[in-house]
Amino acid sequence: MKTEIARFIEDNIPAFHQRRLERLGSLKLTTILKRKNPYLFKAKNIDTAADLVKGLLDAHLSSQEETVFGTFLESVAIFSCTLAYGGRKSAAEGIDLEFVKDDALYLVSVKSGPNWGNSSQIKKMRDNFRQARKILSANASTRNIIAVNGCCYGRGSTEQGDYAKICGEHFWTLISGVPTLYTEIIEPIGYKAKQRNDAFQAEYAKVANRFTLEFIRLFCFSDGAVDWARIVRFNSGAT
Repeated sequence: MKTEIARFIEDNIPAFHQRRLERLGSLKLTTILKRKNPYLFKAKNIDTAADLVKGLLDAHLSSQEETVFGTFLESVAIFSCTLAYGGRKSAAEGIDLEFVKDDALYLVSVKSGPNWGNSSQIKKMRDNFRQARKILSANASTRNIIAVNGCCYGRGSTEQGDYAKICGEHFWTLISGVPTLYTEIIEPIGYKAKQRNDAFQAEYAKVANRFTLEFIRLFCFSDGAVDWARIVRFNSGAT
């Protein structure tokens, strides 16, 4: 089982790196600048075009990578559970995984980490659990149903009333039956990481240089100073 999971990770991690490259290549400076807080960058006393572009790029890419890598981790979790308990992608709305263990039916909403959503998103997850329970409970043969918010990293297991929040080691153990799986997946995740990150950094440098030239042209005075008023108007102006 461990060998199969490692092979699955090594076969699928290239897609994560490819998506990073694709998203980097499709970025536009003006799009990023509209989405980020100009006041924050001014408060950090960033006054050179290169540093400002790097800050914008890094902030944008970090949030994108969290999303893309979270989706990859979720696929690893589902695959691991499929091997261990015949787990499968649930047909119920908002439920990522369902499987039977110890005569109980588990409904799992898989998230990358523990701090994933605001109150309305958590309410939506609760509603999804409630609806899935309602549908499945109509079947007289349905086992005890346990709803789980499973987090691929983080610590702890807590009861949240109508569902359990289970993180990190406890989550991977629940879905695979292997207590050490949460540490064993780290090596295959790094498969050929250096080569792929070298390629990413080469492309990153090109994008950063292009954006810096564009930023100077659009948002700097003729003497090279950053025109912060123009940036704020571009980001937040009414017209």
